[in-house]
Amino acid sequence: MWGRLRAEADRRGASFCTLKAQGILAADFFTVEAAWLRTLDVLFFVELSSRRVHLAGVTANPDCAWVSQQARSLAIEERLEKMRFLLHDRDAKFSGPFDEILRSEGVRVIKTPVRAPRANAVAERWVRSVGNACLDHLLVLGRRHLEWVLRGYLAHFNAERPHRSPALVPPAGSPRSRGSPSAEIRRRDVLGGLIHKYYSAAA
Repeated sequence: MWGRLRAEADRRGASFCTLKAQGILAADFFTVEAAWLRTLDVLFFVELSSRRVHLAGVTANPDCAWVSQQARSLAIEERLEKMRFLLHDRDAKFSGPFDEILRSEGVRVIKTPVRAPRANAVAERWVRSVGNACLDHLLVLGRRHLEWVLRGYLAHFNAERPHRSPALVPPAGSPRSRGSPSAEIRRRDVLGGLIHKYYSAAA
């Protein structure tokens, strides 16, 4: 199998690791401490080949029914069409019905070894990124506020923020041009000035 992938990578001029990551989706949870001592759980998915992140949902009660519904929503939104594998840890939140829904869509579920966060390193790295760049600097008031913050950050992360692994290309964007800009540089604030977006003004 890996021999065929290496040959295909050589034919396309892509790296072996990049080609192998295509069709793999990773899932993970992280928790956020909100105001009034409320703990909120965030479920997200990340495409390993592009690093594009999808927010599944935020809840204070991540039970079996809620997590299974997020898997159904993923299938309904047709985000599983090109996916062959889904990687997640052995968290009890990922119940049997969650995996069964994915298998019914033709996606093979791969569980990471016990206490091996590096086995899902791309998802773990995103958790650190959203904490360092965004959540560590804010007081989250509740579920709706957290969803608003995460959607704002994801719009920047997926469309604007360059990533080192995919050759400095944003997950949902296009390669950035190099050289001196041909127009005035302007700034637009994201999330109330927590993140700055710079762009060339139209000539």
